[in-house]
Amino acid sequence: MVHERRRPRFPGGPAMTPNASDSPVYEVFALRYASHYGRRSADNFLGEDPLHMPEMPLDFFVWLIRGQGRTVLVDTGFTPETAVRRGRHYHSHPVDLLGRLGVNANDINDVIVTHMHYDHAGNLAEFPGARIHMQTTEMQYCTGHSMRHPQLRKNYEAVDVAAAVQSLYEGRLHFVDGDAEIAPGISVHLCGGHTKGLQFVTVATARGEIILASDALHYYENIRRNIPFPSFVDLGEYLDGLARIAARAKDLDRIIPGHDPLALTAFPLSQFSSDIAMVHANPVTRLSFEDSPADTADV
Repeated sequence: MVHERRRPRFPGGPAMTPNASDSPVYEVFALRYASHYGRRSADNFLGEDPLHMPEMPLDFFVWLIRGQGRTVLVDTGFTPETAVRRGRHYHSHPVDLLGRLGVNANDINDVIVTHMHYDHAGNLAEFPGARIHMQTTEMQYCTGHSMRHPQLRKNYEAVDVAAAVQSLYEGRLHFVDGDAEIAPGISVHLCGGHTKGLQFVTVATARGEIILASDALHYYENIRRNIPFPSFVDLGEYLDGLARIAARAKDLDRIIPGHDPLALTAFPLSQFSSDIAMVHANPVTRLSFEDSPADTADV
């Protein structure tokens, strides 16, 4: 069968049908705030032939979940100062992008930190009224003995870790152990692999459940080809995470990767900014496990 031959062969069972008809539904927006140009495909896929190196930029996103009287932010990005120091191109501050959608920083009820890398956990102080949700294992790792090693702490910023600890002492940091519901229709799921405590987020939308994968996969091709992004602390957990997401997703368009520029072309853009995609809406470009990259075409 063509379907079985071309879909990635992950263990973990069949795809799951999302939400019952009476479930709450949310709008979900992908907000691109920065980019990293000058990258090659060999920088993004483990074991990629270094002689085959087409350009492959990487975008940085945060995600807004809105509805049911709640406003939830998934990750908080990094600051302009961090962009300069790390050589990243900064498009807009995440708070400014939220403003284009009519959302003030003080409107955010909850912040889900998928992991504590610099590009996902900066700017926490910008949301002083929000409850912050993080896996216990992630905080243990980024404050533990492994951070003695420069190679392991290079993707973290001490100021961001300190801000997370500050939120703990303010009583705003909520630790999660494994899978948990943040609100009806919004859940987090421990994935690991890329970091010790990486979590992805599932959200009920009008088109069914979508998966904000964060860095469980940086690009669609990481999961379509079952090839990891070459930044991880546990390869087995990374591959298990890909399998879990593939088994849960109805199709590829239900998955939103952490850094793929395709998000801004595959989904309708907000009228308020070309850097904001409405990922709760049906895609405008075909995204399927069964298609090769060359087969991907406009519907």
